Amino acid sequence: MNPRQSQALYRERIARAVAAIVRDPLAEHTLQGLAALAHFSPFHFHRVYLSVTGETVAATIRRVRLAQATRQLVQREPSVTRIGQDAGYDSPQAFSRAFRQFTGASPQAFRSRLRQHQGPPVLLETLPAMQVQALRHVGPPATIPHTQRQLRQMLGPTPVRTWLGLAWGDPQVAGDFTYYAGAVFDPATLIQGMTQLEVACGLYAIYTLAGPYAQIGAAINALYAVWLPQSGYEPEDRPVLEHYLNSPRDTAPEALQTRLMIPVRAINAAAGASV
Repeated sequence: MNPRQSQALYRERIARAVAAIVRDPLAEHTLQGLAALAHFSPFHFHRVYLSVTGETVAATIRRVRLAQATRQLVQREPSVTRIGQDAGYDSPQAFSRAFRQFTGASPQAFRSRLRQHQGPPVLLETLPAMQVQALRHVGPPATIPHTQRQLRQMLGPTPVRTWLGLAWGDPQVAGDFTYYAGAVFDPATLIQGMTQLEVACGLYAIYTLAGPYAQIGAAINALYAVWLPQSGYEPEDRPVLEHYLNSPRDTAPEALQTRLMIPVRAINAAAGASV
């Protein structure tokens, strides 16, 4: 087994543990139980987990619970207090403090901002076709940051013009989600093991999100649930793009900026084309 195959096997085994956490964030996840799922010795599991995911098991559980809370906050119900209880916090104050550390905003402010889209507005922009060199993500959505780190390691000093995430389907539906970590750079420097994807020219609804990447899923859900039905546009069959404007390697989570780009077409134009 070569080193790349060995790394893929480690990621696959750790992904089983992460998937168990994502599937039931409030369960009592012990190191022994998660190690058994990943077929590692409990004595070594935590170090392997940290090396693959870049965070501790406890940090993953906390992050997944809070990410689940961001998705719930998109809806009008339940209440913020109930969402905090569902996330495992004994008091609204404890939940609010943890949520603010996680997203840079209180739960109520986060909910209001998603509903009203306070901040940068949704813009419509036609983007040219792109050739993207990409690395397919294997495992649950919670381990996407590892795939992004792996892509950056593979590219090394290669001058990259644009860092992207490309997503098809719904991450909440099993078997319906595909994600690639991508980069736009000189095709002549294509790295072995990567895939070249062609992204067609088209119209996108673009919202610039300020804050941690953990907010991306909730923000996209809000765009689909709140903005899109009132916009006069409908989704088109191209990937949703995440354009990372800066890097968590040298930027505080609350200062991260991500352009979220949903492919759309005018509803009238689509209806006319089918006549």
